[in-house]
Amino acid sequence: MPKRSPAKAAVTYSPGPSENTIRSPEGRVIKIPQDFELLPPGDAGLTRRVKAAGEHYVVAEKRGRRTFSRGVYAPSATIAQIRSDLEAERSTDAYARKQEASARRREKVQTEYVEDFRGSILAYLDFAPQYAEMAEQLADAVTAHATPVGSGTVARTKRIPIEDRARAAVIAWMRHQTTGYDDMVIPRVKGKRREVRRMLAERSKRLLARYRKGEPAGADCPLQKALSQR
Repeated sequence: MPKRSPAKAAVTYSPGPSENTIRSPEGRVIKIPQDFELLPPGDAGLTRRVKAAGEHYVVAEKRGRRTFSRGVYAPSATIAQIRSDLEAERSTDAYARKQEASARRREKVQTEYVEDFRGSILAYLDFAPQYAEMAEQLADAVTAHATPVGSGTVARTKRIPIEDRARAAVIAWMRHQTTGYDDMVIPRVKGKRREVRRMLAERSKRLLARYRKGEPAGADCPLQKALSQR
């Protein structure tokens, strides 16, 4: 039996036109070998070991702007062996202790990050003294929304400094909580949604500037209304 050439780890395939087929980035349709099976996403440890074991095909499907993992095709025997080995490893006391220690480390890192992120928000808001309590409320609201692990918000990215993440998170929260953005019917024209978001961002920045200057906001202030509903 001829030896199969391993698939490059960096290549991600899309679902093919029929069952047990995939499509390469160049559009070439590939039939999955009969002794392969699809390992669905969900167990990162198992997936990582299967990919490291040899030939495999990573499959993902793009829907709109988002990409969803469909799993990894790999030899059925490889998946079965690694799954069995991993289950045995995970059943030991040593593994349980390791997981507990990892969980404590993650919790510590998360707690520190939440504190740092909230501090960055307060520094960005920089409200006048008479609005200090309001700044605290807004910082709490934005932090609670943006920092949970897996939230997918800008606060979870490490590609930009934490100060930029804090500013972006505040503006995003205000867009959804103090404007009619969520109910807007925006034409499906390229760049239109970005234009609307930019316009609303400028509106939010002007509102924040009033609180920095200590100006009276008025009883109909959308930010006060949003915070009072929490």
